[in-house]
Amino acid sequence: MDPVAAAAAEEEGREKPPVIYTMENKPIVTCAGDQNLFTSLYPTLSQQLPREPMEWRRSYGRAPKMIHLESNFVQFKEELLPKEGNKALLTFPFLHIYWTECCDTEVYKTAVKDDITKWQNVLKAHNSLDWLIVVVESDAKKKNKTNILPRTSIVDKIRNDFCNKQSDRCVVLSDPLKDSSRSQESWNAFLTKLRTLLLMSFTKNLGKFEDDMRTLREKRTEPGWSFCEYFMVQEELAFVFEMLQQFEDALVQYDELDALFSQYVVNFGAGDGANWLTFFCQPVRSWNGLILRKPIDMEKRELIQNQEATLLDLRSYLFSRQCTLLIFLQRPWEVSQRALELLHNCVQELKLLEVSVPPGALDCWVFLSCLEVLQRIEGCCDRAQIDANVSHTVGLWSYATEKLKSLGYLCGLVSEKGPNSEDLNRTVDLLAGLGAERPETANASQSPYKKLKEALSSVEAFEKHYLDLSHATIEMYTNIGRIRSAKLVGKDLAEFYMRKKGPQKAEVYLQGALKTYLAEGWALLVTHTRKQLAECQKQLGQIENYLQTSSLLAGDNHLTENERKSFCQEILDFANQQEENQGQKVVLPMQSFAQLKTLHFDPPNAVVHVGGKLLIELTLLSQMPIPVQVDQIAIHVHFSIEKNSYRKTAEWLTKHKASNGVISFPNEITGFPLSRNNLPALELYEMYERSPSDNSLNTAGIICKNVHMLLRRQESSSSLDVPSGVTLEDGAHVLKCTNLILEPGVNKVTFDTQAKEPGTYTLRQLCTSVGKVQFVLLHIYPIAQYDVYSQEPQLKVEPMTDSLLAGIPQKVKFTVTTGHYTMKNGDTLQLSNADAMPILYHPESKAVIYSNARDKISESSLRIQSSEKITSISLPVAPAYHVIEFELEVMYLPSATQSVAEKENTANKEVHRKSKEKQKHDNCMATVDQKVTIDCPWSIYSTIIALTFCIPFNAKHSLLSAGKRKYVQVCVQNLSDLSFQLSDNSLKNSADCTDLQLVPLNPESQQVIYSKQSIFFVWELRWTKELPLSLQCLFSVSFCPATSEEQSITLKPFTYEFEVENFFTLYHVKTEIFPPLGAEYCKTGLLCSLEVSITRLVDLSEVDRDEALTESDGYCTTKLMYEVVDNSSNWAVCGKSSGVISMPVAAQATHKVHMEVMPLFAGYLPFPDVRLFKYLPHHSAHSTQLDADSWIENDNISVDKNVDDQADSSSIRSRSSLHSAASGEHKGLPMPRLQSFSSGQVFNCSTGMQILVIPSKDDHVLEVSVT
Repeated sequence: MDPVAAAAAEEEGREKPPVIYTMENKPIVTCAGDQNLFTSLYPTLSQQLPREPMEWRRSYGRAPKMIHLESNFVQFKEELLPKEGNKALLTFPFLHIYWTECCDTEVYKTAVKDDITKWQNVLKAHNSLDWLIVVVESDAKKKNKTNILPRTSIVDKIRNDFCNKQSDRCVVLSDPLKDSSRSQESWNAFLTKLRTLLLMSFTKNLGKFEDDMRTLREKRTEPGWSFCEYFMVQEELAFVFEMLQQFEDALVQYDELDALFSQYVVNFGAGDGANWLTFFCQPVRSWNGLILRKPIDMEKRELIQNQEATLLDLRSYLFSRQCTLLIFLQRPWEVSQRALELLHNCVQELKLLEVSVPPGALDCWVFLSCLEVLQRIEGCCDRAQIDANVSHTVGLWSYATEKLKSLGYLCGLVSEKGPNSEDLNRTVDLLAGLGAERPETANASQSPYKKLKEALSSVEAFEKHYLDLSHATIEMYTNIGRIRSAKLVGKDLAEFYMRKKGPQKAEVYLQGALKTYLAEGWALLVTHTRKQLAECQKQLGQIENYLQTSSLLAGDNHLTENERKSFCQEILDFANQQEENQGQKVVLPMQSFAQLKTLHFDPPNAVVHVGGKLLIELTLLSQMPIPVQVDQIAIHVHFSIEKNSYRKTAEWLTKHKASNGVISFPNEITGFPLSRNNLPALELYEMYERSPSDNSLNTAGIICKNVHMLLRRQESSSSLDVPSGVTLEDGAHVLKCTNLILEPGVNKVTFDTQAKEPGTYTLRQLCTSVGKVQFVLLHIYPIAQYDVYSQEPQLKVEPMTDSLLAGIPQKVKFTVTTGHYTMKNGDTLQLSNADAMPILYHPESKAVIYSNARDKISESSLRIQSSEKITSISLPVAPAYHVIEFELEVMYLPSATQSVAEKENTANKEVHRKSKEKQKHDNCMATVDQKVTIDCPWSIYSTIIALTFCIPFNAKHSLLSAGKRKYVQVCVQNLSDLSFQLSDNSLKNSADCTDLQLVPLNPESQQVIYSKQSIFFVWELRWTKELPLSLQCLFSVSFCPATSEEQSITLKPFTYEFEVENFFTLYHVKTEIFPPLGAEYCKTGLLCSLEVSITRLVDLSEVDRDEALTESDGYCTTKLMYEVVDNSSNWAVCGKSSGVISMPVAAQATHKVHMEVMPLFAGYLPFPDVRLFKYLPHHSAHSTQLDADSWIENDNISVDKNVDDQADSSSIRSRSSLHSAASGEHKGLPMPRLQSFSSGQVFNCSTGMQILVIPSKDDHVLEVSVT
């Protein structure tokens, strides 16, 4: 600003207060001294000062900001300095500058010094400490005056005189008007200093101002505190921030004022009111809306300053200032958001403060404010930006539409007859409250003022403006995806059309809103919309749709009882109308009339035979508020025959059906469709198609039985679409119940039917007829169906226990399912007799007849006749679809005669051997299948059944020796779960040898063998002369169940046949261990002597004639191999542990072997084991025959021993034999073989003997082996 102009402004300012336009305000800097000098430098100074930004660091930890400084330079006058208590920041001089270009000492002393002194004294008097002295240096003046002192002398004097402690407050500006580097450097230094001092002054004075403002705010609880005064103080701070172009900080000040005022209003509503709030409770007399086209509404600001503003005035002014700052911050969309919140809050604040507002005044104020905000935003944004940000402004459009609708209803512009005189007077009053149009909008054709005035001028104009606003709002909501809001505006529009007698247009909006509310589950909105829709449909004459909507409303619990009854009566009145066209029926959905809750079948499994009766009980929940006379309730049934229905017997159907017979249906909210999230689960079932001839599987697949529920289209809420192919009339498969009264709530309806044709009957539809109206449930879900079967007669034979035991009587149950066959007198079952399984007849046997539901019908005696080949069982007389049960006793005889046993033994010898091996391994009973052929009266074909019998016992034998004496032990195992009593055991020689005597050692004649237990029988073999090499023995024992009473029949004994071979003792082996010489006992770690004596007990016999026998001059020898093994690792065998000897085949021939052993542990140690084998030569034509001595001496030859169970090849080889095995093979020596003796041929008398071993004296650890 030009200083001259500034001075003129100052003169004017004395006459009247200046008008504040904050964007034109700048921080004030006073200029004293040489005004001509400053005037010459002002253009450069005002241009260069804001060019470089400065970092402004503020107090209280606020973030630093970069600002561009501008200043309003004015001539210094004492009147500009702030008085005590003056809090105005806009007129506050932040810096004082003294300008001089004096370079003459005399002039400085006579004039300049005094002038600076006066200037300093005035500043000190007003506590103004922010000042600066600028000395301008000019080369031109230096040339004109030769007697001047150097420049520094004047600067030094000024610094000495005025800047003793603040030398930086005096700066030099050299040749400022020249374009030189020196001049530029001087300017830069001066501008930097000027910006720094300005920022320091801002920080200091603003900080002090904020502290004072904070102190004033903290006094708000004191009496006499005024919000308006505080408002002006904090707004002064906002003006300063705006002056510095810190719009965000300025906005924060207004937001704080907004929050403070809002909190006071809320507290007032809660009963804690401040006295100054009474100024804002004045009645509203003006409602001209927001004013956003001025940076500052000075009219309302003065009202606030004078404490004469109403609530709307304060809110309007406060929002206009926030709007201006938001526009500066380029955030116009926040303006619309804040405006919507402001309008809603003002409505609530007026209620809280109980401010008197004329009817419609607030609607006018909100309508004008919405349009003013929208036009303000349109003024600062282009069309593309507005279209892209519709979501921010659509709320204002909707609010304006709502308020215009309220004004239309209030002023009678929506009624059929138009406004009356009272409405016209009210309209005039409302327009008067708007006042005159503002000058800034007087020339605008579409100003909010003109729009409102025009809309209230006539019915046609209102309709035009309201429809334009409504359609624009609906389009905006739809474009941004806010469908609910669009439907809500559409509902208001439908209400408008209904008032204007246009139900056709209203129906479209109501249907759209209803569809949305149904899909989202808004129950109250659905009810309200349906009431409007019902009235609309009634006016349009849509009878079917009106009846459907009325049925939904009659069952709606959100309505009052009287409303529900009225809608129900509408349906009944139509249903009872007598018209000529009686064939026309109105079909409505049943969900609104009654709900199907449960369905109960009797019989519960829903399975009946042809000709049987079935009861179906429905539980219906009537939605109607009054009792309703029902003409008929019908169930439409779908009949189907599956391809594999021949497999569906009564038993199969019973296993695959629910047992309780009750089907519960899900609760549905009346009138609400099934949403996607509540769809039923897939009901997948396996489907098999088998061949009728051989029952082989042809195809397999999966079928979904509720596909009609999953793939159906969403049903419309306005009409009932009956699918094609669904017959609602009476058909071949319809269950009916007539003349009923459905009471409100739960009702029981019973249907009965008689099955005629076999197949599956599925309940598809439920239809309730009330006069001309039919309520139909199109799909009964979950699936409810019953089966009718035609069953073939069947015979089933099953044991009464888990397993049938051979040898004792066992009970078998016969079950005859008659099916469609009727048992007549004389019908019998013909069973083929088997010698191995006789049928035992008891005269007291009974046959029981049951119904298919397992109810006992009758009981009769069972008549059985037996012949040589056939057993005939007479069946009692029984009707179709009943069950006959009786029990018989059978007994399986494993060997009926001796010849049969021999044949079985011969034919199945190998099978029995394998079976015994498996039996020993698995310890389970052996089984035998016995087949029986049965001829039934209902079939020409014979039925073959197989009964599996288990052998309860298992036997095994063993040969025991005591020197030359021999014993046979037979072990009998009871593998069954029963206990048996054994008696009359015997063991016989099959060859009936008289020289052999079997002496029993079993004292008890009768013994009990318990389940899973064993009993042993022992006989001693005694003979008088040599016996054959093998003996055939037959063991037998009589048995009977231990718990049973005396048997009426004789049971066959259990027999076991076995063979005993090579049972004579050939060799006697004796082992002795001797302690070291001079010692009494064996000691650990010391060598002991081991002596093995092998004695031949008999002379040459047939057993000895094998490859090992050597005859020479009547002297027979055989080769034996011995082996000393200690498997328990108690002994260490030193030297050779095995060897081959040549044993004479003569009685009492003895061979002794000596070796050394070392005990490894102390205690009673068992003797090492001594094993004896036959040593057979190798079968090879090219092998070299070695003499016996060479075999004995050459013990290093590897021997391949083919040992069965008693020999362990790994234990026979010593270290040396393993070492020399390879060499022996390379030399090509023959490989002899070993043959084990049979059980009983070798008797070791030292088995089980022990010897005492004591520990050595120097052992510190004692280890004792206990066996």
